[in-house]
Amino acid sequence: QVRLVESGGGSVQTGGSLRLSCVCSGYIYSSYCMGWFQQAPGKERKAVALISTGGMHTHIENSVAGRFTVSLDSASATFLLQMTHLKPEDSAMYFCEAGRRFSIRPEDFNYWGPGTQVTVSS
Repeated sequence: QVRLVESGGGSVQTGGSLRLSCVCSGYIYSSYCMGWFQQAPGKERKAVALISTGGMHTHIENSVAGRFTVSLDSASATFLLQMTHLKPEDSAMYFCEAGRRFSIRPEDFNYWGPGTQVTVSS
């Protein structure tokens, strides 16, 4: 059983930084992929950053490439998203998700947390 709880969201101005964390319980290595997904009001949920649970493969969505980095700390069972140079378009709920496929599709993920809100103002 995998349980995911996100934290670290908040309100920042354009250019600011936030670090999102996802505390994982259960056997996360039963999943192949951990993903950070964002969902803005009126928009579909989409992947922004993925990492294999072995840490050998990552994917960063084009709009955040060079600004966001993803990592997985297996010792503390924590999935991290470091966000820098934040823009208003990054404003969304951010969800930590776990799945058995290395995929950008939300439907390929089996578990997800309640989300954490990121708001970036001009």
